[in-house]
Amino acid sequence: MRIGEMVRRTGVSERLLRYYEEQGLLAPTRLPSGYRVYSDADVDTVRRIRILLAAGLPTALIARVLPCVRDDSTTLAPVCSDLVAELRRERERITRAINDLQASRSVLDTVIAAGPDDADQAVREPVSKG
Repeated sequence: MRIGEMVRRTGVSERLLRYYEEQGLLAPTRLPSGYRVYSDADVDTVRRIRILLAAGLPTALIARVLPCVRDDSTTLAPVCSDLVAELRRERERITRAINDLQASRSVLDTVIAAGPDDADQAVREPVSKG
């Protein structure tokens, strides 16, 4: 299938499909004319890429993960022994980021709580620093 059909079947833009190819995540065949030709397996690969992106994995890690996951149509399961350790490290990184965001939100909540209670109060102009 050509790129337009791939876009229709995956819901992913042409630009993103080209980006996935640049990142080594997707490898459509090329016609002598240069046109990309995608297979049904490529549709499945794009679905797996989207799942892994939604899980917060960067594309560099996804490139290493894709060959090592089994797809049972409901979830992805790792099949390479070293992959689980790498995914655990990535999960720890995400957990640290979540904790940092929660701390930032707590500070912001404190600042908001110290402000006036009137939710309908007009928005004030920012104070000039110069």
